[in-house]
Amino acid sequence: INIIKKNKSKEVLFAGKIAKPKFSSLRLDLKGMYYMPRIIKASKAGDAAIIKAIIKILEKENIKVIHSNFFNPELSLKAGNYTKLKTTPEDIKSIKHGVLYFNQLNNLDHVQALIIKDNKVIATEGNQGTGKMLSKLKNAYGGILIKFPKKKQDLRIDLPTIGLNTLKDCKKYGLKGIVLKSKKNIFLDRSKSINFANKNKIFIKIV
Repeated sequence: INIIKKNKSKEVLFAGKIAKPKFSSLRLDLKGMYYMPRIIKASKAGDAAIIKAIIKILEKENIKVIHSNFFNPELSLKAGNYTKLKTTPEDIKSIKHGVLYFNQLNNLDHVQALIIKDNKVIATEGNQGTGKMLSKLKNAYGGILIKFPKKKQDLRIDLPTIGLNTLKDCKKYGLKGIVLKSKKNIFLDRSKSINFANKNKIFIKIV
């Protein structure tokens, strides 16, 4: 906060991945010590609650948090099919089932992705991320990855993100497609990712 104010900034944008540190390892100034109890309290409700607490603190300090796609709206995809391979009627059925399950599941703070196969959810993403979730699956072949924002998530920060590495994981573990929510996603390396998906017969669908 002091750095932001020292540079006379009035707005902040969150980008990239940050590893959550141990609170006990942080070296805090007076303002940090004042606000830290709020963050520790919020941490008991999960990562989304921590983010909300940080946003409230910044807003109290008259610092506005702007949407992560403010300068790059093209990073979010709208509804549609983005690959040569299209979804089959069976895929659509599985996707609808997965989205319904996802919405019911979304009171769990850490869940931002799941794998559905043959109308059955075979894995949900924990705090460790999508790659780790896939690595634990014994038979993901033919499954579909669905990544949606959490129901109570502040959409200015931490939108579900995919890119070339996600597509490479899909190929490695035999997934047939990826589904994201329209305008509520970040798609990195779009051209390379779509080319890779087309080459490896993986569909990308935004709903």
